[in-house]
Amino acid sequence: MNLFDSPVMIALARQLDSSTLTQRVIANNVANVNTPGFKKSYVSFQDELKRALDTGAPSLITANPRHLGGKVDIAQVKPRVVQENGTTMLYGQNNVDIDEEMVNLAANSITYDFGVNAISGKMGLLSYVIKGGR
Repeated sequence: MNLFDSPVMIALARQLDSSTLTQRVIANNVANVNTPGFKKSYVSFQDELKRALDTGAPSLITANPRHLGGKVDIAQVKPRVVQENGTTMLYGQNNVDIDEEMVNLAANSITYDFGVNAISGKMGLLSYVIKGGR
């Protein structure tokens, strides 16, 4: 097993990828707040990651990792952009709520900072071990 292929490092890297994509999606939503007919998007990632990290779930034999009940490999979990078509703020307008986007931006910043600090801590510990505790 490679030091950088641990499930924790892979999950943290995927979380940073998701946070980066979320930042872009939120920026796109905010940029189109006054565009008539624009439909906002969001990033779907957390549920798939939870399913992949759920060690208590029984692993069923499946022919394809996408089958229900099958164990999901963390390396296969990737963030997806999903367009929200079912809502509208005003008739004939778009469905972007600027207040909601600002809250999502703040939450995403916290998530990103957590991921960076976690990876930095793991790398710091590795550096400490390599240097022999000096």
